[in-house]
Amino acid sequence: MTPFKTQLSIRWADIDPNFHMRHSVYYDCAAQMRTEVMAQMGITMKAMQAGHFGPVLFREECAFFREISFGDNIFLTAKVSRLRKDYTRFSIQHEFVKEDGTVCAVITVDGGWINTKTNQLTVPPRIAKSVVRAIPKTDDFCWDEVK
Repeated sequence: MTPFKTQLSIRWADIDPNFHMRHSVYYDCAAQMRTEVMAQMGITMKAMQAGHFGPVLFREECAFFREISFGDNIFLTAKVSRLRKDYTRFSIQHEFVKEDGTVCAVITVDGGWINTKTNQLTVPPRIAKSVVRAIPKTDDFCWDEVK
């Protein structure tokens, strides 16, 4: 499995009273995956602290299509759908997919990189650019012009 596709382990604590995965768990799984991918590719918490940069989210949205239940075999993917040419902003799309290929949910996050000293949007360091470039792109990927 690539760092951009992972198998989820649905825990009992992830299930709501209707025996489906709680809505907030989708967001938690996607955030955990993004953090793990960055760390595997060299953007660790220590590296971000030392370089005074980090990711920030402006929008996070989920579209739910099929329920996920305890015991389902679910895979989570990550792809970049938009990227500003100076790499200050990005959009990442996550799909929750059953073993048979059924897409259960799609999370889209719009984010950017900030300087943690100034709390301002910033062009990220080379390592962050290379990580974002390495993430697979959606079929409808597009570059955004710098404003």
